[in-house]
Amino acid sequence: MKGIIIYGSHYGTTKQYAEELSRLTHLPLENEEDVKNIQDDFIVYLGGLYAGGVKGLKHIVKMIPSQTQMIVVTVGLADVQDEQNIKNIRHALQQQLSPELFHGSKFFHLRGGIDYSKLSFKHKTMMTLLYKVTKNKP
Repeated sequence: MKGIIIYGSHYGTTKQYAEELSRLTHLPLENEEDVKNIQDDFIVYLGGLYAGGVKGLKHIVKMIPSQTQMIVVTVGLADVQDEQNIKNIRHALQQQLSPELFHGSKFFHLRGGIDYSKLSFKHKTMMTLLYKVTKNKP
């Protein structure tokens, strides 16, 4: 079987996971922005979670042949041991994948990292708003 690792990363944590997985499995590695077509039997897709979506996944699923098997690995700040977080992530994935692809895929969730000094203005603003809302909850 011919496989590939594809990743979508904004700040680099997902890319680090993808590079290590590629090193361990000897599978080729591609940034989702560079993928033009997919001819592989299986894909391992690693994507950072941003505002309820997985970075680059929508772009990639348009190119996936119908018989391709897929493993989706999300990387985000949410606690991956919390069942409600996993439920929310899976719900978001259902919105980005066709029913056939969703039910035929395997899902894994990893913890990401955050370096506030590297955040874009938009992401800093979103994090500040999230902090203010969360701070006032019991």
